[in-house]
Amino acid sequence: MRLRALLETDALGLRLLGGDEELDRSVRGVMTTDLRDPSRYLAGGELVLTGLAWHRDAKDSEPFVRILSGAGVAGLAAGEAELGAIPDDLIEACRHHRLPLFAVNETVAFATITEHVVRQVSGERAGDLAAVVDRHRRLMTSGPAGGGPEVVLDLLGSDLDLHAWVLSPTGRQIAGAGAPLSGPAGAELAGLHLAAVRSGRRAPHRATVDGVTYSLFPIRNHGRGTVPASRDVRESVLSDWLLAVEADAGDWSAARLDLLQGVTQLIAVERDRRDAARTVRRRLAQEVLELVQAGAAPTEIAARLRVAAPVLLPGLGSAPHWQVVVARVEWNEADAPGGTGSGIAGGPAARALLEEILVDPAVTGPDSADRIAVAHTGDEAIALVPLPALTDARPEADETGEEAPANDPALHADALLAAVRAPLSAGLADDGRLTLGVSASVHSPEGLRGALEEARHARRVAAARPGRVCAAGHHELASHVLLLPFVPDDVRRAFTARLLDPLRDYDRRHRAELIPTLEAFLDCDGSWTRCAARLHLHVNTLRYRIGRIEQLTGRDLSRLEDKLDFFLALRMS
Repeated sequence: MRLRALLETDALGLRLLGGDEELDRSVRGVMTTDLRDPSRYLAGGELVLTGLAWHRDAKDSEPFVRILSGAGVAGLAAGEAELGAIPDDLIEACRHHRLPLFAVNETVAFATITEHVVRQVSGERAGDLAAVVDRHRRLMTSGPAGGGPEVVLDLLGSDLDLHAWVLSPTGRQIAGAGAPLSGPAGAELAGLHLAAVRSGRRAPHRATVDGVTYSLFPIRNHGRGTVPASRDVRESVLSDWLLAVEADAGDWSAARLDLLQGVTQLIAVERDRRDAARTVRRRLAQEVLELVQAGAAPTEIAARLRVAAPVLLPGLGSAPHWQVVVARVEWNEADAPGGTGSGIAGGPAARALLEEILVDPAVTGPDSADRIAVAHTGDEAIALVPLPALTDARPEADETGEEAPANDPALHADALLAAVRAPLSAGLADDGRLTLGVSASVHSPEGLRGALEEARHARRVAAARPGRVCAAGHHELASHVLLLPFVPDDVRRAFTARLLDPLRDYDRRHRAELIPTLEAFLDCDGSWTRCAARLHLHVNTLRYRIGRIEQLTGRDLSRLEDKLDFFLALRMS
């Protein structure tokens, strides 16, 4: 509202004492104070109400008004009840700083003015923003983009004083106005939102992170081919965006809630546009995948890759290396509504998740996935990931045995899921699983078929592990790690119990630390001196402990077979 509107309401009892030329200033709120320096509580645009308790002599007015002017307040209204009349020095200070000054009749309570201003401002803000949202909705649904989600979020901030962010289901920021959310905060909000959606709670969902209250609104994907609202929520829960608003929507009116629902619909249009832009990359991936699986000639696959490379890595001077990532989302059929089997197609959900997981977490915005090509076949999603050609420098093996030069841009299984495991687990709840496998990088079309099979085998290794979200990399296929997950549980328990239970029992009774000693001894390849140094023991003490292990288990740690049995038992325990 404008300042001049205050003079048009007789019930407020305001008289203008100065600042006629500034009456078109916008009022964004009200603040009552009798502090000498209220600057810490001012954000700009307020009508400041004061009873003049701070005024003791003529010297007090100038610094007080200077503070208000510097804070950008809209105007000052001073009550006449304290001093009987507004001091001339205050009128002069306001004139000097061009700050509109009103006198408040002693019969009018400040609460009356505050209630009137808040009611007018809230109504005008809601009406103005609703009109803007409606205009932008028409623009974005019928023609070119009207500025994207950031425009609407800026309007929420400027017109309703609401800070808001659009987040992906993993918590990555798609859009925001003002300061970005931290990565951990975004991930936690996404997890809380997904858990609320899976529980069937009605939106908006209230969440508190780091002492700040947020209201979370789902942004439904309404584009062509999306799931109708009446279908199982699990079909879309892992792909829908959300709007996080820094406010408690439980205190809002129905009109404001409707307005925010309109905002989510507007942002959903941008989501649909983003998905449409991915159509070319998805088609490229699908074509390459079909050629690879059909056993096409390498020259034919190479020709298709030459088409894909400029789209996925524009400006790249040389042919890239490629990696294949396979993902699968599976739901427990027994937990389907009505117990009749869910029949949920996991492929589209897995594709949406791969497109999100493979985005560089340091990049924000709806189009940051423009170098990812993901196809799906059945319940499986397959990503074709281009990498800049690796250098010829000799790589060094990391602790897993995988070659990883310092400048290696290749993807690593655990790193892909590290930041998103928690929110996705919340969305999968108790009846879903996401498993993911990553191949080694290949530099020729001939290697793509092997990379695809490698990624599929790695995903099956991940599927044999416990947990809602699991991943495995290609390096695990050449290790005992590949075999262990497929050992039946009863065999694993019997094998580890026979070798390790006597040592655990002895450790509990005597605090002898035989299990840690055994682990260190095997990790040091049976070297007495290195193991003793690692454990800070005398070699004779180490020999005593190893002798006790052999005595309790009937094994001989100088024999390769017994060392291997202990090694596997520790890995399976």
